[in-house]
Amino acid sequence: MSAAWIVDVGDADFEREVVERSRTTPVVVDFWAPWCGPCRVLGPLLERLADQHRGAFVLARVDVDRNPALAQAFQVRSIPAVKAFRDAALVAEFEGAQPESVLRRFVEALLPSDADRAAQAGEAAAAAGDPTRAEERFRAALALDPRHPGASLGLGRLHAARGEAEQALECLDGIGPGTPASAEAARLAASLRTGQAGGGDEGELRRRVEADPGDAAARVELGRLLAARGQHEAALEALLEAIRRDPHHADDAARRAMLDLFEILGPEHPLTQRYRPALARVLFR
Repeated sequence: MSAAWIVDVGDADFEREVVERSRTTPVVVDFWAPWCGPCRVLGPLLERLADQHRGAFVLARVDVDRNPALAQAFQVRSIPAVKAFRDAALVAEFEGAQPESVLRRFVEALLPSDADRAAQAGEAAAAAGDPTRAEERFRAALALDPRHPGASLGLGRLHAARGEAEQALECLDGIGPGTPASAEAARLAASLRTGQAGGGDEGELRRRVEADPGDAAARVELGRLLAARGQHEAALEALLEAIRRDPHHADDAARRAMLDLFEILGPEHPLTQRYRPALARVLFR
């Protein structure tokens, strides 16, 4: 087992060798034990596939007798148990010995597609400071898979960097939840939507609110303007007051603006922790 793509891992190095490594290369984890007959059948088949693919995926072997904490953490109740990781997440698994044809399909489903490889090339070009090449590769990936999350995020970043907010938002809106790209896409989209409101007249909006405290439209515009200028607490206060006075004004514009700010600030920010429950109290009183 000298090949670089076949490794023994345990409690001390599982995070590095499996979770972190899977961010760049799929990792198949084989939970086994020397006394397990089916394991002695499955293990060599997995090793053969790893050798055939020559590093396209990593095979990580975990001896459950030596690493019971890992087996418990991953709820391994029967061996052999095989679990696959991509992008630092568990994406597929099975238990028991399987025929080689099943193992081949399992592995092939994990390997990068042509769209994945084009998106990865786009990321590399972007990191190297070549946005033209990056855009070409991202668009090539999307031609193969119109909803590819990595390519959509990469292209969205390029549009955002050029100040093309609408085009960036169009790219980001196609990224569904539960993908590695979704958290960053949500933050970037929230930031872009918030930044679009930065061109108003603060003085005029404050005069409108003072003249008519019930002017929800003016309060929402003021809150979004303050948010765009980075005055987050004042923005949240203005938006919350708009909701108190008219909860559903302009298709919940104030609530949506507050949610964007929570996304930008993050769940642990003191303002998020203060205003998120305040928003809930106003909406569900």
